[in-house]
Amino acid sequence: MLEGEANIKSSLQVLLSTRPGERIMQPKYGCALDELLFEPLTTTFQTYIKDLIETAILYYEPRIDVHKISLYDKTTQGQIDIDIEYTVRATNSRYNLVYPFYTPTTR
Repeated sequence: MLEGEANIKSSLQVLLSTRPGERIMQPKYGCALDELLFEPLTTTFQTYIKDLIETAILYYEPRIDVHKISLYDKTTQGQIDIDIEYTVRATNSRYNLVYPFYTPTTR
């Protein structure tokens, strides 16, 4: 069992890796990042990914306030790093999470 910041970090990783419809009791829970694997990483697409993540966190992780979401392109390695900077509301402490988003060939 996790507590505090470790619980929030784990919840964010689960949220980002879950497809909507995957959880029976919460069919809208998730982020649907896996549907975007083969899209070109244009500025418009980066903005869409950031909005998708921010909306999922807004609805399903009320314990934090998101300040910034950054994407770091490592497509030559088959990866995009998603950096989420946030504040935990209960403690007013700032943290960040780097979530590696892989293409299917690198898993």
